[in-house]
Amino acid sequence: MIDEILLSDEDFTICLFCIVDDKMCNIPKHSQANLYPSEMVTLALLFALKGSGNRSFYRWLVKNLRHLFPNLPERTRLFRLFNVHQQWIDLFMADPTLIGVIDGFGIELIHPRREGRSEKQIGKKGLSNKRWIVGGKLCLLLNNIGLVVGWDVDTANVYEGTAFQHLVDEVAEQMLVFSDTGFAKEGWNPPNLKPCPRGTWNDRMIIESVLSMLTRVCHFKQVGHRVWSYFKSRVGWTMALFNILVQWNGIEPDETGFVHLSIANFSL
Repeated sequence: MIDEILLSDEDFTICLFCIVDDKMCNIPKHSQANLYPSEMVTLALLFALKGSGNRSFYRWLVKNLRHLFPNLPERTRLFRLFNVHQQWIDLFMADPTLIGVIDGFGIELIHPRREGRSEKQIGKKGLSNKRWIVGGKLCLLLNNIGLVVGWDVDTANVYEGTAFQHLVDEVAEQMLVFSDTGFAKEGWNPPNLKPCPRGTWNDRMIIESVLSMLTRVCHFKQVGHRVWSYFKSRVGWTMALFNILVQWNGIEPDETGFVHLSIANFSL
């Protein structure tokens, strides 16, 4: 058990690779690729877990784990691979359940005082937890035990009930989705969406626990990407990583049926 034995970075990486390889055993390696698909995905998940910048992650990788990846490509090529193969993130998403919850989460890309200084700015100004940020907004759809079923990102200025409708519509026949009143929108009333006023149906707080874990372990509240596709890639690999880590020792509910989720022991 992870609670009893703390794995070294090398042992953890090997275990992570085995989990990934089981999911991707039917995906062939391209004849001109240096890395197998499972190796590339493992590195992308390590990047999401490390929660640092591209350069510092690559230095850490070369220093500590280069012997596990003898065909490691050059830094910029490696991060292009993470971006190009985002479709593999879907392999690690959880199955829908009868009940789920959806919510948004602001991710800061630059300080609000720096807004507008660059023509290449990818983030927009919006409210997150009652304060202004300049960045993006993540929307998470979780199942009844807190695993990520679906996700999407947009700029921080978007209205959740407009930008992320498709996450609710895609599970219309499978899930009853609870949300806060921020998802209520005139003219859009899907039968599987139940907006809850503040203070009602406190089980929605499971999503706050998930976001707190991502913030503490993956340093997910502030990132420094300057290209939108790379930002979205980072978010997606973090979602896949979370689903893997919370199931590392299996899902075991307590006597009340509540599943205690934790990824604190995996912080690098």
